[in-house]
Amino acid sequence: MTAGAALGVAVGQFAPVADVAANLAQIERLAQLAVARGAKLVVLPEYAMFFTPELGREMAEAAEPVDGAFVGAFSALAGQLGVHLVAGMLERRDDGRFSNTLVAADADGAVVARYRKQHLYDAFGQRESEHVAAGELAAPELFELDGFTVGMQTCYDLRFPEVTRTLVDAGAELVLVPAEWVRGPLKEHHWRTLATARAIENTVYLAAADQTPPVAVGASLVVDPMGVEIAGLGEEAGVAIAWLERDRLDRVRRVNPALELRRYRVVPR
Repeated sequence: MTAGAALGVAVGQFAPVADVAANLAQIERLAQLAVARGAKLVVLPEYAMFFTPELGREMAEAAEPVDGAFVGAFSALAGQLGVHLVAGMLERRDDGRFSNTLVAADADGAVVARYRKQHLYDAFGQRESEHVAAGELAAPELFELDGFTVGMQTCYDLRFPEVTRTLVDAGAELVLVPAEWVRGPLKEHHWRTLATARAIENTVYLAAADQTPPVAVGASLVVDPMGVEIAGLGEEAGVAIAWLERDRLDRVRRVNPALELRRYRVVPR
């Protein structure tokens, strides 16, 4: 399959640090590499803007508005490279906490969608909610790219199938999952299993970009609507590219019309 016959989607992974400029340099390096290989969309990790292993005051103080300096530089990079970029940022709030927010910038350098993490990581000994405000249960912000409707969700949201199903009910055919999937017993197994399940049960493409060790597992991947991993990475920083085919999505949905056959709908709690 050549780059011209399908949509090139890259997952880029690295370990963000407590330095916005350094993280932007990493984002630029990975995005340039992905674009050189033919990608039109590059997905980067959760907290790609700024990260410390222990969430707390330092991250809250680093938070910015969506129209702040980080998103300005991030969007300018997307316009400069002529590519869609998606990554996680710290969005400032007035209550001392911050929002764990994803931002999508298009090839013209404009912000086209945002997503605030809905399920906070109060599990496996962690308490994200002490510092982060959960996103409101609002209509998904989607964007279009080369014949695909694209939606976004974040990390721990992957454990809640309703999130992906809500995106798909709104029209998403490609779901992006920036993450900081914390390492631990069986955690990489959970990461791969859940990403694959969300793609299969919704008959969508799914592109999940994780941070790398020492905190997260890496193992970023792209899964097709039949659950086939069509691109992936190990534990080191880098990019992997998959070519998404519209015909593949349509064929899978004809063979497995699960979305049409289901008898339940998602209701906010």
